[in-house]
Amino acid sequence: MTEAVRMAEETARRAGATRITAITLRVGALSGAVPEALEFAWEAVRLGTMLEDARLKIIRVAPVCWCPCCQADFPADGFLSTCPRCRALSGDLRAGGELDLAQVELASTQHDAITS
Repeated sequence: MTEAVRMAEETARRAGATRITAITLRVGALSGAVPEALEFAWEAVRLGTMLEDARLKIIRVAPVCWCPCCQADFPADGFLSTCPRCRALSGDLRAGGELDLAQVELASTQHDAITS
């Protein structure tokens, strides 16, 4: 979570913003990250940063594998899953392993001036 805050602040500085109103994380079911733990950590790591008053949004991503035989995606139950169509085994995880900073919402300078 500390890295997400660092990346969001870096993005805001590059854009010339002074405040971040929200960040969105994409959290895959197989990423090893627990959304509730991220939310708990969020409360501590954002203090004293540009994100102090920001909202945290978490998008949970279900695991999806690719079947090379069927040439199609299918819902996965792990890193190695069986295609429900042809029963082929696949380890080609296409979604569900990510932990990404998907979006940073910045406060506009004009809005800051109005609310200050």
